[in-house]
Amino acid sequence: MSQPLNVKVSSRYQIAVPKIARERLKIERGDRLIVDIQDGLLILIPQPEDYSAKMAGLHHEVWERLDTSAYLRQEREAWDDSTNG
Repeated sequence: MSQPLNVKVSSRYQIAVPKIARERLKIERGDRLIVDIQDGLLILIPQPEDYSAKMAGLHHEVWERLDTSAYLRQEREAWDDSTNG
């Protein structure tokens, strides 16, 4: 959104999500939103139906050039070394 939008708080402390925000975030009737408060800001985040599916593939670029099997083997060896003193 290039310009902030204004909404009015009703007598029941409700707000309407503006059409442009609903369209861009694909918010539908009955969807749930996560309410987060950070540094005096109220942040509304669409709640995913499936957190695992939503997070799948995030930061894949971190692992692109790594041999994940070798990395996992090294980590497990480090755990074993730390427990064997």
